[in-house]
Amino acid sequence: MAGVRFYQSIQFKLIIIYVLLILIAMQLISVYFVRTTENSIMSNFTVSLNNQANLIAEYVKPYLLNADENDSDASGNLYDSLNAIVNNFNQFSDAEIQIISSSGVVLSSSLNQVIVGSKSTQAEVNRTLNGFRGQAEDVVDELGVRKRALVTPITNDNAIIGAVYIVASLEELYETMDNINRIFIAGTMIALALTAFLGVILANTITSPIKEITRTATALAEGNFNRKVKVSGNDEIGQLGAAFTNMRDRLREALSANEEERDKLSSILANMSDGVLATDDMGRVIVVNRRARQMLHREADEIMNREISEILGIEKAKIDEYVSGAHPTAMLKFDFTDDEPLLVKVTFTPIHRRGRGITGSIIVLQDVTEQEKMEQSRRDFVANVSHELRTPLTTIKSYLEALEDGALQDPQLAGRFVSVTRNETERMIRLVNDLLHLSRLDSRQAILHKEPTDLSEMLDDVADRFSFQLNQKSIRIVVSCDPNLPHVWLDPDQIDQVLDNLVSNAIKYTTEGGRIEVRAERTNADFVTVTVQDTGI
Repeated sequence: MAGVRFYQSIQFKLIIIYVLLILIAMQLISVYFVRTTENSIMSNFTVSLNNQANLIAEYVKPYLLNADENDSDASGNLYDSLNAIVNNFNQFSDAEIQIISSSGVVLSSSLNQVIVGSKSTQAEVNRTLNGFRGQAEDVVDELGVRKRALVTPITNDNAIIGAVYIVASLEELYETMDNINRIFIAGTMIALALTAFLGVILANTITSPIKEITRTATALAEGNFNRKVKVSGNDEIGQLGAAFTNMRDRLREALSANEEERDKLSSILANMSDGVLATDDMGRVIVVNRRARQMLHREADEIMNREISEILGIEKAKIDEYVSGAHPTAMLKFDFTDDEPLLVKVTFTPIHRRGRGITGSIIVLQDVTEQEKMEQSRRDFVANVSHELRTPLTTIKSYLEALEDGALQDPQLAGRFVSVTRNETERMIRLVNDLLHLSRLDSRQAILHKEPTDLSEMLDDVADRFSFQLNQKSIRIVVSCDPNLPHVWLDPDQIDQVLDNLVSNAIKYTTEGGRIEVRAERTNADFVTVTVQDTGI
């Protein structure tokens, strides 16, 4: 068996499964955790900015209430006070803080003093001063720094007297998130490495017994039934190993039994009195026994793997008809130079396999030479006996007729004697005639005078001829004939004789009140079957 490459093995597939499971799990966890952490940090950052803005608004509220924009000295003091407050808060938050009056003038700025006293250009500031509560917005300055801006109104008795504008950098938060991502990536790599290492160990515990079973199966396929599966444990693989061992034992027993059966079959085939050949689906001989070789006068290598049509001397199409047809027998005559002609009866039997149809055939060769000799002897005997008996019986019949004409003096005794003798003589003559007729039929010398005949009328005539005997025994006769049956080409006298014998026997062996049925029906396009059926013994 060819070795399996590592990337095609079950061990590699199990390791990949473990690694993918851990990778997917870590990815899902990291995505959920990072998203949740990011949302939490951003939310807390926004809440912190909002709290800081509210706190600053409370601090600067009194200053805005007491401010007088028309008084330059008061304005200067206001700017100084607000700058002090903003700078103190800026030391803790490191964010840009602006205090804006209700008219939109920047009163104080923690980072940019240039814009103090000028009009604020921030759209969100204008919306807040106009009474529209805004949300925190993310902005990117000219240096590409990501920041979050928040505007909180300063109110007094529901009147907006100013606003606090805070802009804080988000770079530190994003750096924190990047650090978290790097930690997760490192953890994932470590988890994957450990998973791969453990996967190799765990997969080896599963694949090692499977490899052992595979090696044992390979040895079993090569005919080595002594190798055992070395699998320990009671888990599924251990049960598989035990089942495999049991299967090995059962297979060894089955093969042993198969060998015994094959030896028996070989012994039976070798000692059969009939010849046996077997062919495959292509008609080639695959089995031949000793008797068949003797009958064919050929060696095994002259028969094996050769066409059966060539061996028997029959056309292949004719053999196919014998194998699949309704008449699977044929008579063959083998005329060998050394011996007398051999008359063989050949019987063809198809071999069927489920789902594939005919996959071969069995041919049985039966030597009927002696049987035919005996049949010929019987026919000759019947013919000789008939010829020997007919002449003296005819002479006796003529002599008794002369006696019956008055040759004897005692008419009463002579008449009775002559009558009995005459009846017996007639019966024996009929018997001899039957024997002669049988001999002629067996020797195929009988001449048939065929003519188109209506079977329906013929069967009715048979029933009429036996009406007297039928009435005496109260036997009912039924004649059934296919109405569409055409005239049949036959010898009426011969068929009448056959039907008379059959009906006579039916009457003889049927009890009173019985029933006899004479039926004629077409069996196929060329043949008609006539049946005489009775309810007797």
